[in-house]
Amino acid sequence: MPITLTVSEGLLSSEAQAQAFAGLTDAVLDVAGLTGNEFMTANVIGSINVLPAEHVLAAGKPVAAAFIELKLLEIALATAEAKRAFIARATDVVEQAAEGRIKREHIWSNIVYAPEGAWGIAGQSYSNADLVGAIASAAVPEVEAHRA
Repeated sequence: MPITLTVSEGLLSSEAQAQAFAGLTDAVLDVAGLTGNEFMTANVIGSINVLPAEHVLAAGKPVAAAFIELKLLEIALATAEAKRAFIARATDVVEQAAEGRIKREHIWSNIVYAPEGAWGIAGQSYSNADLVGAIASAAVPEVEAHRA
């Protein structure tokens, strides 16, 4: 589940960038019901792009802004409720990390879906069923989860 966070230069310190990315990771795992799943946790990856302030625009003018893009397999966060929950949490994460340097209305999010069989990890193409199997095999048994 790659996450791409793009922000204007000066919006987030290096520490705040790391905090934001960790928060985005937690948000997607939590909303997907996969917190603690070793396979998925290891495969929530991504990048942070910091662009010169004059290269981040809204209405054709430079603005302090953030863009959050989440790429998923087409069966993940499949309900409208799940999508709304991730977008709200992701916006909260970035807004908090920016510590007042960004207006909430200047945080945009989108979710992009990969079609069946178009997901690859370590050179292996996964079908939706393959991914569900890998996730299920790494699931933390309920008994063990409650002991932790």
